Amino acid sequence: MATRSRWLGSALGACSIIAAVNTVPSAGAVAATTTTPIKHVVVIFQENVSFDHYFGTYPYSTNPPGEPPFWAEPNTPPVNGLAAGLLTANPNGANPFRLDRSQSATCDQNHDYTQEQQAFDAGLMDKFPKFTGTGGPGCPDYGYGKNLVMGYYDGNTVTALWNYAKHFAMSDNFYGTNFGPSTVGAINLISGQTAGANPTDQSGDTVQGSIIGDPQPTGDTCTTRDNVKMVTGKNVGDLLNTKGITWGFFQGGFDLTITNPDGSTGCKRTHASAVTGVKKGDYIPHHEPFQYYASTANPTHIRPSSVAAIGGSDAANHQYDIHDFFDALAKGNFPAVSFLKAPGYQDGHAGYSSPLDEQTFIVNTINMLQKSRDWDSTAVFIAWDDSDGWYDHQMSPILNQSNTTADALTGPGTCGQAASGAAEGRCGYGPREPFQVVSPFAKTNFVDHTVTDQTSILRFIEDNWNLGRIGKGSFDTLAGTLQNMFDFGRHREDFERREEANRRLCLDPSTGEPTGCY
Repeated sequence: MATRSRWLGSALGACSIIAAVNTVPSAGAVAATTTTPIKHVVVIFQENVSFDHYFGTYPYSTNPPGEPPFWAEPNTPPVNGLAAGLLTANPNGANPFRLDRSQSATCDQNHDYTQEQQAFDAGLMDKFPKFTGTGGPGCPDYGYGKNLVMGYYDGNTVTALWNYAKHFAMSDNFYGTNFGPSTVGAINLISGQTAGANPTDQSGDTVQGSIIGDPQPTGDTCTTRDNVKMVTGKNVGDLLNTKGITWGFFQGGFDLTITNPDGSTGCKRTHASAVTGVKKGDYIPHHEPFQYYASTANPTHIRPSSVAAIGGSDAANHQYDIHDFFDALAKGNFPAVSFLKAPGYQDGHAGYSSPLDEQTFIVNTINMLQKSRDWDSTAVFIAWDDSDGWYDHQMSPILNQSNTTADALTGPGTCGQAASGAAEGRCGYGPREPFQVVSPFAKTNFVDHTVTDQTSILRFIEDNWNLGRIGKGSFDTLAGTLQNMFDFGRHREDFERREEANRRLCLDPSTGEPTGCY
């Protein structure tokens, strides 16, 4: 078996990849016409964060000695964050509090479909410690117990994300498409449709044919427990294939031929976070949404026929390891649409990863993209799959109501009153989450208030490449637009004349502070 060290957290590996990007001519060949100047969309899809958990006090940081500082520009717009009353007289019976950079390792909160609705309490947003809070023995809760769920970070810990917000565009009105954990968000990202699952009723995983939990995909050679298969409908991969657009889903640990530095290999490749000390599998099956669909699955993790074939149609079926994305970028065959999923220890999931781990992954990735020759036609979307149950004060607009045994938003078994013929088990929108656009075409220091959700990313891809809609109940028909976060009226010459920091913002992966794109 081949041995590949984990380069993403390595400065030496990062430099070698960057050098390759700068010396290999870009293929630059996306033949299809796009409706915007964006020829490459990269979706960095992280784990388990609510908006208030990362941006509740934006743009104001505490800036204690010894931590990376963040200073807002004088014209930085406000966000719908934690107003004074919510900080000092919160209806949850516990006030939100700042988690220090040294407290970046925390335990995972409860983010199940039912418990998240119970925490919302029909829009009162006052039962988070009771229903989603997790703390106690064996959990790094810093003495807060279940009130840990009220904790938030500021620009001294999630420094890179705050710097991206200052220089590019962010949303304070972006939501998970439905309530529930990782698989729900991952499926919504690519199809906007969690219904059509088999088995139809599997405790904690599916209800009346809709996925509400984290079942693993049937047939994936790495699946180890209760599993489910999507048997109906299409996803965005099917639409891209129809138009011949290059694309791929790139996830840490998908390449089973590699042996990690710790000796782990195959489905059991692992890394330990230096922050949390927890060893976690690189590949997490229920984070890979395309594996739930027969049309886009690569159940045995077949490798692409060559680096040049990445993004095209071969036996790998567009499903790859995260290193394949950077290999393709270095060789100049950058896919038009790329979904990136970090290896477990860098995906930001509380309990085994941390904000500092995910900062390393996000910053190294965006730094490399900004040094590629395709940067001036690229848009990076930074999004998260669910809220992890972390407190957020904003009630979501409920566009789809549901009445199943798992619903609880407005009472036992109810999320309002489901419309006749509506897909059950799809109460949503769910909790509010962060969302950012990093691109030469992104507006600068801009906060978008348009109501958007995970399927807004899907809709942007559909519209940019004229793919049409998924159909059959997909929420892509309801999705708000991301267009307001861009300024497509600028000409290329304008970018060349702008200051480098406004066009490219390379950051230090450890501190999140600007370093310059060398």
